[in-house]
Amino acid sequence: MTQPSVSRDANALAPFVGAVARGPGRGRHLTREEAAQALRLILDGTAAPEAAGALLMVMRYRGEDAAEIAGFADALASGEDWRRAAPDLDWPSYAAGRTRGLPWFLLAAKLVAGAGHRVALHGWNAHRHEIRDALPGLGIPVAETGDALGRALDSASIAYVPLEAWSPDGYRLIRLREVFGLRSCINTVLRVANPFGARAQVEGVFHPPYRGLQADAGALMGQENLLILKGAGGEFERNPSKEIELFGLLGGVEVDLTAQALRDETRRLADPGGKPEDLRRLWIGESDDAFATALVTGTAALALLALGAAPGLARAEALAEALWQARDRAALPGKDAA
Repeated sequence: MTQPSVSRDANALAPFVGAVARGPGRGRHLTREEAAQALRLILDGTAAPEAAGALLMVMRYRGEDAAEIAGFADALASGEDWRRAAPDLDWPSYAAGRTRGLPWFLLAAKLVAGAGHRVALHGWNAHRHEIRDALPGLGIPVAETGDALGRALDSASIAYVPLEAWSPDGYRLIRLREVFGLRSCINTVLRVANPFGARAQVEGVFHPPYRGLQADAGALMGQENLLILKGAGGEFERNPSKEIELFGLLGGVEVDLTAQALRDETRRLADPGGKPEDLRRLWIGESDDAFATALVTGTAALALLALGAAPGLARAEALAEALWQARDRAALPGKDAA
């Protein structure tokens, strides 16, 4: 993204860097308003690049708080044309890890959409090309504009929006990892941003402490239905062989739930050798993989719970199982699309 032609101010971020970077016992977190102002200075090209890097890396070192995350999300907010699409469920995908398996969560999202819930996936994944590679074969349209997102949700109840389409600024910022060698808080900001104004959200984290941070940020941003879990590589994806801790909000009430393991079988989600075609084969019934099926239905159950489609986890799991059994196996493009 080309920076706007504006004069850079070497001191534009100095008050914000000074606030967070003072010595032990003197530094503080930014307020939500300060965080939004600082990021806007970065986005409009006013702030010097080295000052932007200093701010983001000091925040990374100290650890961000919910107000800072919410303020950054305010600065990255999408336009009204995106929000007119009115999805029911926001499903971010910003895992960048190299060591994880196929994106089975795409089938879970498709299952939820098949029940009539409008699901908006969005993301960018540095080393996970298989996510976007799998979309055509699963009949999940890619939307590059707000109008296209609305049309896709009207016709298919599901769509994937690339980060570079809904937020070129966010795309530029997340790729600063290639410069710093470290992630910044932008990864977290993009997960909580809810750019299309969905009434419910699901979010994955890689590091468990971020569950509380993201839940608190969501509450500050007025979200009332949000479920967060530690998923493989940071995706919202439930390992069926593990007990899962869930954090977030349901009906505006803070929740801390435990989802029990669904299977005794133990298997790494990052097993090598999988291909996008394996997702399609499971959906149409050519593959009989009980572990993968439990992963899909278990993940879908949590999304249904966030949507309020079932009263409680057990009922949501039963609903997801029923939806899987009744899925339209033929509702996929031709095999060449995979």
